Amino acid sequence: MKNRFFKFNLALIILGATFLYSCNSDPESPRLDPLQAIDLIDESYGESSSNTMDVFLPAGRSETETSLIIYIHGGAWISGDKSEFLEFKPVMENSFPEYAFISINYRLLNLSSGDGKFPDQENDVIEAIEYVLSKTKEWNISDQIILAGASAGGHLALLHSYKHQEIGDIQAVFALFPPTDLSSLYDFNSVTKQGLEVLLSGTPDSQTAAYMESSPIEYVSSNSIPTIFFHGTEDTVVPISQSDMLSNKLEIAGVPFYYESIPGEGHGFKNSVYPVIIQKAADFINEEL
Repeated sequence: MKNRFFKFNLALIILGATFLYSCNSDPESPRLDPLQAIDLIDESYGESSSNTMDVFLPAGRSETETSLIIYIHGGAWISGDKSEFLEFKPVMENSFPEYAFISINYRLLNLSSGDGKFPDQENDVIEAIEYVLSKTKEWNISDQIILAGASAGGHLALLHSYKHQEIGDIQAVFALFPPTDLSSLYDFNSVTKQGLEVLLSGTPDSQTAAYMESSPIEYVSSNSIPTIFFHGTEDTVVPISQSDMLSNKLEIAGVPFYYESIPGEGHGFKNSVYPVIIQKAADFINEEL
């Protein structure tokens, strides 16, 4: 009788262990181990060959804790590449720990053929954000987004943040030496005149609506998101007056913002400047959000 009872208990123990093992082996069971960091290079988000992004997902990410910074490169809308972000990546990771980062390419203007005129770049930013939103669950990241960019990329980040704030949960925008008012930028020098005439199919007089619709400053309102931007006092590519005008517009509208002019710096800052201003951006954003 004792032997039969022992065999019965042993069978129950084996059955229970088998059940527990099968539950832990179930691919649909909740993941217990922290997620590993993943880099997705040249991820396609649209039909154009230029519609690619690099995605940097941190270890231990989650949909509730891991916000996202999308970076847009510069290059006067005619050149540049998403690899520009790699220059800032270590500093961004230090100042924005636990964030995911994405750097996007977009269609560029061809001055010879006229291909890639506005609003191609504006529409590519929209498509990139919509693609990211479709992937947040798969990538285990939040849908809360900070847009960032330098020069033409800063312009595109600001334009989307003010004009298309409803597309993506845009929390804040961070720009470096950005064009903000294309009508006034047109008269800066002969180079800006030539480029903008092709980009917008004419002059501010002949294409008034196009210049207004492509200028971030035209879409600032009391509902605009927190904004931080930096500009060099000696910038000979995008005059600092572009950021001065944005600062005045944001102040009048009552939008939370931080603006700093960097003495002696041109279009692009010394390497020693970036860690300082990126940390200031992180402090401002953390305070506002």
